[in-house]
Amino acid sequence: MLHLFLLAELFLTLTASEILETVVQWPLLDFALPYDREFLNQYRPENVVPTGIEVAWDKIFISVPRLRVGIPATLNYISRNLPLESSPQLNAYPSWDWHTAGKGNLNCSLLISVYRMKLDRCNRLWVIDSGVMTSIDDFRPVCQPKIMVFDLKTDQLVRQYTFPRESLRPNSLLTNLILDDTSATTCDDMFLYISDTTAPGIIVFDGETDRSWRISHASMYPHPDFSTYRIGSDMFELFDGVIGLAFSARLGILYYQPLATDRLFSVPTTALQAGPPAFGEQLPVTLVGKKSSQGLALAVDPRKDTILFAPFTEMAIASWQPQTNQQRILAYTPEKLQFVAEILWAERDNGNIWVMSTKFQKFFKQEVNARDINIRIMRLISMQQSTHKNPILNSFAQSYFPSQFYNNTINVF
Repeated sequence: MLHLFLLAELFLTLTASEILETVVQWPLLDFALPYDREFLNQYRPENVVPTGIEVAWDKIFISVPRLRVGIPATLNYISRNLPLESSPQLNAYPSWDWHTAGKGNLNCSLLISVYRMKLDRCNRLWVIDSGVMTSIDDFRPVCQPKIMVFDLKTDQLVRQYTFPRESLRPNSLLTNLILDDTSATTCDDMFLYISDTTAPGIIVFDGETDRSWRISHASMYPHPDFSTYRIGSDMFELFDGVIGLAFSARLGILYYQPLATDRLFSVPTTALQAGPPAFGEQLPVTLVGKKSSQGLALAVDPRKDTILFAPFTEMAIASWQPQTNQQRILAYTPEKLQFVAEILWAERDNGNIWVMSTKFQKFFKQEVNARDINIRIMRLISMQQSTHKNPILNSFAQSYFPSQFYNNTINVF
């Protein structure tokens, strides 16, 4: 079981072999808005807080859900060829035509509100659209949640799936996803595991059969004793269920955690893929361990199946190898790691660990200070990789995946 680690241990276990490099940063997010009066009139930068990132060869994707009013575009990108610590404008993906909700025009065939997205090995972006507007203030479900898949070669929508009502609940909020292609033979033949945070459960999507089903367990629910969070001098309450997801392909395990808990759980993916448990049958959930405080972001480094997590109160990035119980603090900075919303093992950046941190607690309490840096995208790299001498973030033109990964290679990079 994962043991608690103390703040004092940060200074004993933190090594100097890696540095936390700030890629981009903003006081408030800025958009390359079109010349459209409605987008400009409704834009409220103090309400714009991102929740997810994905790293492509030439782009960084950033998701901005419609937590409150005034969000111009919910799915965005910036270039990877940028000066470090710059504050670039966000571009709507695939174009502004897909984001009419940002000017009050709701169209359920377009993008409504996206919390996270993931890239597959066919260079396609899988997007989970929650269909929920202003989820913090009044939680307005305006469209059925759906999966949208975009081909990055053409920036065209190549697949869409709308979740049936039996997979959902009236208060469903789909916030995170894992792509499992371990047994895939084509670009479409994969499983998705999707977190439903406010109607706690995990929705499984079978890409081969175009079916989805819902799985629930008591461990996916929030714990009332952990619904209050402390980040520095700030305290706030949020009663959220399962949201953090990570996947070990080698072990066939999905790790997950509610926001309101100090515990980390796991379940075999074979149990998820088998469909909903029969009446009276228990899902084979394992308590992996307890953390020092609550956290959201979760990832697995597949090179050693190391779990990466970020406890809020400690304002750190930590790793744990469950087979050996080896624990390590990878980064500690109270200013830069206040609310880590995403940890990403970036396949398209030589396996460097990327982190997105925000002062979400300030946005949530509507106390954000526009003079501070409130949003950062960072990466954890070795001292040898440091680009401070040449402060331009590198991009990659070539993939290092085998060219024949899937049978339908038309969509392979």
